[in-house]
Amino acid sequence: MAGTALDALTDRYLVPGTADCPTFREDTEWVPIVDGVAYFAELRALLDRAGPGDSVLIAGLNLEPDMDLTGREPGEDGYEPLADRLARLAGDGVDVRVLLTAAVFSGSVPGVAIGPFRANAFAALALRERPELRGRVLLDWSGSGIGCHHQKIVLAHVGGELTAFVGGLDLSANRYDAEPHDRLAVGDERWGWHDGAVRLRGPAAARVWEVYRGRWAEAASLPPRRFLAAPVPWTSGKQWVEMNPEPYPPGLPPAPPAPPQHAPGTAVQVLRSFRPWKIDHFGTLYRRHWTTLPRYGVQEVFHALTAAIRGAEHYIYLEDQYFFEVPGGRRAFRLYGLLRDAAARGVKVVLVCSGRRDPTEGGVNKFRRRVTGDVQRGVIDQLAPADRGNVIMHRIEDLTVHTKLTLVDDVFAAVGSANFFSRSMRGTDTELNTVLVTTGTRVRDLRVRLWAEHLRTAPTPELRPYLEDLALALGMWRPEWLPPAAPAGTWRVPGYPAGFAPEERVLVPVGPWPEPSPRPLRRAAEGARKGATRVAESGKRAGRSLSSS
Repeated sequence: MAGTALDALTDRYLVPGTADCPTFREDTEWVPIVDGVAYFAELRALLDRAGPGDSVLIAGLNLEPDMDLTGREPGEDGYEPLADRLARLAGDGVDVRVLLTAAVFSGSVPGVAIGPFRANAFAALALRERPELRGRVLLDWSGSGIGCHHQKIVLAHVGGELTAFVGGLDLSANRYDAEPHDRLAVGDERWGWHDGAVRLRGPAAARVWEVYRGRWAEAASLPPRRFLAAPVPWTSGKQWVEMNPEPYPPGLPPAPPAPPQHAPGTAVQVLRSFRPWKIDHFGTLYRRHWTTLPRYGVQEVFHALTAAIRGAEHYIYLEDQYFFEVPGGRRAFRLYGLLRDAAARGVKVVLVCSGRRDPTEGGVNKFRRRVTGDVQRGVIDQLAPADRGNVIMHRIEDLTVHTKLTLVDDVFAAVGSANFFSRSMRGTDTELNTVLVTTGTRVRDLRVRLWAEHLRTAPTPELRPYLEDLALALGMWRPEWLPPAAPAGTWRVPGYPAGFAPEERVLVPVGPWPEPSPRPLRRAAEGARKGATRVAESGKRAGRSLSSS
């Protein structure tokens, strides 16, 4: 019976597995991690156990060599920069490798903040300053000229067990945050960072290893390039520094054994997003296909989310940094039309995004309290007025929502590095996501965890049954979605439901709002007309009275 139920879920919410993109059935541990404090604690525990013959592999959009995985600041007792920790591991015989996103041009332009590329070039120099890490840090400047390598991966083969982390978190100090997100600041103003990842053990972790292995091989095969560096101590005063000085360690071996894990009622996929070209720079005509990665590119993340959104019956819940398009996307890979179709068939669509912009992006730090233009045009404006109430967007005050997360019907979850915009779906930014369907409660439990955090209330034993009740819980996003029997004020007044005790209110609904009914408008107009008539008649009577006296 369980097998039949799982088959039905995989058929409805997943794309069919293939040799290049397999489905891992009941053999992979899939554990979500919410926010950076918990994530870095898991990494720390694995690194503390690593020893000779083990492996630690990192790939990210950026990395801060001076960050401490415990959140300590320089000068505090016990503070250890990540660079020192990795160097110590390499010195102990651990195979440590780091892949950082790079770009030749924008990584060489002083004073121009185009992505993290220039910062990464100096991060690589700082890591290589440790002799143990020389040759073990590669700047990966392959890929689309307008995009970047956006995958966030940590792999640890420790004590014969392989663990993979896939998500949205980079190894940066300001990712060390957790509920209630009040430890960070932008200037004098409160700021928080909400993010997530998934821990994989079992055969799906081996697939992540193979993705990393391909990335390492591609980066190691790039032609020599230099970037313009200001004189710093470890460059010996040189102005132009090699991006990837040899020698490198040997190519990464195939994935180590990853025995099946006990995971009944689950199916997992690891999904990639790549454009076809390995090198594609502005101002040149030189480009070539990948050597080890998919030669013509893949859009597995796009196809997986397409299947899940089309399969949705009850709700679609999305957390994302961007619900708007940026250069590098393509209309064919936009998902807004699928959200519109879901809302038109009665599915409740919840979009949760940032109240504060990532400070590295510059510009006005606070977002305006309104629906993004692409959601407005691609979803809301194309719905019948009666169906627009099936969609709601919320922003979270003083928080950057960096999670790239999708939940559907309490049975499907997707977590990874891919943003919702078509730039990620197309593969202009290379991405890695993992998805799960389950006959159990794993997705429901993740939903409860997230929604309680956004309500700023603890999921106590008293409150938890109400959060688990999907029909009731959906009413936290729109009062109109509450069941008819729900008391007025549910999710808006402490104590309704029992155990609801928010410490603060940070969710800000920004629309869409129901269209005004023509009938009330006609009534208001008629009332105004009658009122004007009464005033006029009163004036006439007053005039007659004055004239008679």
